[in-house]
Amino acid sequence: MALLTPVELTEKMKGLEGWTREAKAIRKEFVFRDFPEAVLFVSALVSGAEDADHHPDIEIHYKRVVLVYSTHSEGGITEKDIAGAAMADAVAGSLPHLEEFGDG
Repeated sequence: MALLTPVELTEKMKGLEGWTREAKAIRKEFVFRDFPEAVLFVSALVSGAEDADHHPDIEIHYKRVVLVYSTHSEGGITEKDIAGAAMADAVAGSLPHLEEFGDG
């Protein structure tokens, strides 16, 4: 899978609320009410990540979950990362207890 060009990436990022580019990856922080809800969100990501055979780097900090997508085999951001980010947003949107999400 080819790396996205800067123009392609800019266009595709317009559809991903709260995601930011960081070097060769895209990143978003999701905020939940508490630790169990943060872990529930991470657990809900497993099926989609396995089906796509593309897994984010995940950090859990109490009620905050940081996801970072990058296609390591390509050395940067590909369509797989955009699809993974969209999947994560869909999972977050399906959880009624999500307090807020974005960079804060």
